[in-house]
Amino acid sequence: MPHLDEAFLDSAESLEALDSRGSLRALATAGAQVRRAIVAAREAGIDRVAGGDRPRSVLVASLGGSSVVCDVLDVLAEPGSPVPLTTRREAPLPGWIGPLDLVIAVSLSGRAQGPLALAAEAVRRGASLLTVGAPDSPLADICARGRGVHVDVASPAPTSRAALWSMLTPVLLAADGLGLIDCSEAVLERVADLLDERAEECRPSSESFVNPAKILAVGLAETVPVVLGDGALTGVAAGRAAAMLARTARMPATHGALPDAASQVVACFDGPFSGSGGAAPDGGHDLFADPFLDGPPTPQLGLLMLRDHPAAPGQLGSPEHLAALEAGRLAEAVAESARDAGVRVWEVEALGGHPIERLASLMSLTDYAATYLALGLGLDPAVSRHVTDLRDRTT
Repeated sequence: MPHLDEAFLDSAESLEALDSRGSLRALATAGAQVRRAIVAAREAGIDRVAGGDRPRSVLVASLGGSSVVCDVLDVLAEPGSPVPLTTRREAPLPGWIGPLDLVIAVSLSGRAQGPLALAAEAVRRGASLLTVGAPDSPLADICARGRGVHVDVASPAPTSRAALWSMLTPVLLAADGLGLIDCSEAVLERVADLLDERAEECRPSSESFVNPAKILAVGLAETVPVVLGDGALTGVAAGRAAAMLARTARMPATHGALPDAASQVVACFDGPFSGSGGAAPDGGHDLFADPFLDGPPTPQLGLLMLRDHPAAPGQLGSPEHLAALEAGRLAEAVAESARDAGVRVWEVEALGGHPIERLASLMSLTDYAATYLALGLGLDPAVSRHVTDLRDRTT
C-alpha cells in the first residue's frame, strides 16, 4: 500500500516546495477564473456567437484536461436544449455540420490537434465558430480567419486541469445567450463565491483533521478508489474526480453513474479488493496480521459516493422529485452494500441550488483532494516523467 505522510500535508511550506508549478495556488484561483472569464467573454463579444441567432445544432470539441467542458455542457443542456448538442474529442467533423451550425473548440494552449482540426474544418464548411484558448495561438488564428469569436485565456495555469473555470465559463455564457441552457452571469457569480469559499476551506494551512480535501486524500490513499455519482450530474463530477486521481495523483480510479453503474460496482464487492481481501471483518486492517508470515495487506476497495442534494420543497411530487427519491434510495442501497462487504465509503453531498453550483462544489473538493493526495505521496501534481516521456516518444 502507498504511504501518505499526514504530517507533510500539514506543512504549508513543504507542500509549496514540492508543488513546483503551484497547482494548489491555481485551484485557489478558481473563483477569480470565473470572474476574469466573464469579463474576457464580454470583451470578446460573446453575444455575437452564431450572429446572435440560435444555431441548428451545437458541437463542442475539447480533449485532455479540458474535456470536462464537453461533459458539463452536455449534462446541463440535456434536459431542455431546443437544439441538438454533440461532443467530439478528435476529428473528423460530422458530415452534417454546415453553415447553420455552431462549433465550439476549447484548448488552453490553443494547440491541441483535435480541437484545431475540428475548428479548421468548421471554418471550411462555413459553420459559426467559438474558440476558447490562449491568445495569439493557432486556435485563435483559425477563429479569426473564420470570423468567429475567440475568448482569450490569459491567466497562467500549470495544467489545463487547473484552468477548468477559465475555459468553461465562456462556453456556459455563450450557451446561455443562445438559450441552450440557463446559466446567467448572476449564476456564475454565485459559482465564483462558492469556489472562493471552497478555497478557504481547503487551504494548505488548514490542518488535515478539519480540511475536508485532506481528510479525503488520507482515506483514498489506502484504497483502490471507485468514484460513483448518484445521477447524470454527479456522474460528470465522478468522471472529473477519476481523471484527477489518475492524472494528478497517479492513482488508477474507475467511475460511473447511477443507475447504470450500480451492478458493475456492486459486483466488485465480491472481488479480491473488498473487505474479505485480507482485511478485518469490519473493513479495517487486521491488527494481528504478520506482514512476514501473512504477506502484505491486499489493497482495499474504496467507494467515493458523490450525491446530489434533494429536490427543493416546491418540487415535491413532480417527476423530477420522484426520480431524485428513487436515485437516493438506489445510492443508499449501494452504500449499505459496500459497508456490509467491508468496503470503505465516503459520501460527499453537493452544495448550492443551480446545477452548475452543485457541480462546482463537488468538482472543486475532489480537485483539491487529488492534489493533496499527490503531494502526500511525494509526487508533484503537475509533473509526470512518464507523461513527458510519452510526449518525447510521440513528437
